[in-house]
Amino acid sequence: MKTPPPVSSLPSTRRTFLKHSAVAGAALGFPALVRAANPNSNVQVAAVGVNGMGHSDLHSIASHARVKYVGLCDLDTTRFDKADTTVPGVPHFRDFRLMLEQLGDTIDAVNVATPDHMHAMVAIEAMKRGKHVYCQKPLAHTVWEARQMRRWAAKKNVVTQMGNQIHSALEYRLATRLIKEGAIGKIQEVHSWVAVTGNERTRLLEPPAPGPVPAHVDWNLWIGCAPMRDYAPGVYHPFAWRDWQDFGGGAMGDFACHILDPVFTALGLKAPISVVADNSGINRHIWPTTETVRYVFPGNELTADKTLNVTWTDGGLRPSRKLAKMPGDLDLPGSGSLFIGELGNIVLPHVGGPRLYPVEKFQGFAYPKDVQKLNHWHRWIDAILEGGKTSDGFDYAGPLTETVQLGNVATRVVDRSTVARGVRSLDPKDTQALQWDAENCRITNHAAAHALLTKTYRAGWQVTPA
Repeated sequence: MKTPPPVSSLPSTRRTFLKHSAVAGAALGFPALVRAANPNSNVQVAAVGVNGMGHSDLHSIASHARVKYVGLCDLDTTRFDKADTTVPGVPHFRDFRLMLEQLGDTIDAVNVATPDHMHAMVAIEAMKRGKHVYCQKPLAHTVWEARQMRRWAAKKNVVTQMGNQIHSALEYRLATRLIKEGAIGKIQEVHSWVAVTGNERTRLLEPPAPGPVPAHVDWNLWIGCAPMRDYAPGVYHPFAWRDWQDFGGGAMGDFACHILDPVFTALGLKAPISVVADNSGINRHIWPTTETVRYVFPGNELTADKTLNVTWTDGGLRPSRKLAKMPGDLDLPGSGSLFIGELGNIVLPHVGGPRLYPVEKFQGFAYPKDVQKLNHWHRWIDAILEGGKTSDGFDYAGPLTETVQLGNVATRVVDRSTVARGVRSLDPKDTQALQWDAENCRITNHAAAHALLTKTYRAGWQVTPA
């Protein structure tokens, strides 16, 4: 670890300015005055996780003219090379707790790009200290953690953003605009899907034989909040952790905060009434190869009925071209969403422009020309500087992540002995559907499922409730 610079009174003063100006800007609504008050102040950022998506986030955040990186943290000492090229001369740390303690008020904001099981602890420890936070998707590893992250963000009045960057992309912004403006009428149902599986990286069903921990990896820090297990080369670190329930969220955890994002944004969804799942088989270690998760949401002014059915599938399962009313020479994308409306349908590929069907009904349809692509990372920094907020902050990303992780709870309690695959009811009164009390963060009709809203933390690695 490189020795960090001493914490001087100057960064503390600048930090106080940024914190107070953010509050003042939010209260008074004068972001231009806040920015002008100290045009030379930068947002000083620390990164936890600096390779892979961590470097992608770091690179994009560092491209903002008003950002200065002051700390880099990764428990694998071989993974600093890209970050050192992008932001040279920044001190290294292995333990994020030590970085937060030693750099103190030198840090204004933290971007988090660890494996999923550590998102909540890292982000909450930063927010407890008044740091603004950018956190990769899914926001948290469990429903309870997502709820605590939302509460901490509100409690500390910090600017937050989830790292589902397509939220700011032209394609998703255009699709949500079309739906909100009624291009296909009120929405009757939604289907969303992804081509990947929940267990595609190793195809293992049980933890393999252990191997020696490389000297450059701190395995205790990597395990963090999860139950301790032996290191196995290439199985968990640096990427295949997504397949394992203790560390990742399978296909849903990987992609649902992307693909369900325009569904939530376009239709103003908050929390489902119920959720029920089916899958190809699961054990206590890995996620299923394929699954179907069916949500029922309360309806609103944008939906055709009093409730809205949203169906998620993965592992190659998807709706039919016929349901989408697509021409015979076209097929649905490998990943995306289908919005079925009273006046027609929208097919929205996972990162692709929306298409209206049936084709003959929308001949000559004029797509809006004033929708712009935005810089997701810069939106977070600008909101910090201007005393504003983001459209993908934890107040929004928390409920979205709760919904995603509720799907993972439902798939973990599937009773395959009683229900034929793929025929579960969407009726919120179905006794097999998990009934969700969002206000009280409770599954009201299934004790084992309710217990899965949270997890057991390793001693010394508990997540602090708000």
